[in-house]
Amino acid sequence: MNDLLTIKGLHAGYGAVEVLRGIDLHIAAGELVALLGSNGAGKTTLNSVVSGLVPTWAGQVIFDNQDITGAHYRRVVQTGLIQVPEGRKVFPNLSVLENLELGAFTRARERRSQNLGRVFDTFPRLRERESQLAGTMSGGEQQMLAIGRGLMAEPKLLILDEPSLGLSPLLVEEMFTLIAQLRASGLAILLVEQNVGQSLEIADRAYVMENGSIRFSGTSTELLASDSLRQAYLGV
Repeated sequence: MNDLLTIKGLHAGYGAVEVLRGIDLHIAAGELVALLGSNGAGKTTLNSVVSGLVPTWAGQVIFDNQDITGAHYRRVVQTGLIQVPEGRKVFPNLSVLENLELGAFTRARERRSQNLGRVFDTFPRLRERESQLAGTMSGGEQQMLAIGRGLMAEPKLLILDEPSLGLSPLLVEEMFTLIAQLRASGLAILLVEQNVGQSLEIADRAYVMENGSIRFSGTSTELLASDSLRQAYLGV
């Protein structure tokens, strides 16, 4: 299976503080890979570097056979690597429809209508509320909107950064079911989460970050069978 995303020896940080310390990671087309770890492990920094939002100090990022190391975020988006950021970051004073249309601003603009129909089929609630201001929606609805906005750009790889953050247990279950459905459609996904147990239930493989380095990696089955992982992250 060919790799869609390959990260080699990635180092990065802020100012003089190194956050990422030699990250190696790969994702194949159509694969759902979980990136796990506690708050402060460096997961969001890794997303930001790959997405062109934080400079690379050393290492290489290859996406869809293109070297995008240090590329501007507009070029990253144009390649089809799309991030749904932590905290949803919808535009609160714009409508649901306007938020979704902005997802196609840089990529797939000419197929905006078709992709909008697909998003509404995936999220019927968004169709019902397309005229509603995004800031008046619940947290779960805003997360649907953020993912829908990402899908408008026709991603080859979708990075989901903490999609279950702040949601009720019932909505968390719904969110993981949705992510599994997106993966079943053939979409490659990097799922960045603190929720280790549920992430491993739906992921093909996983990496566990700690202090800016990869501590564990393997298939979900292998990691669930790891005593050290269960003790450190699952409390069992």
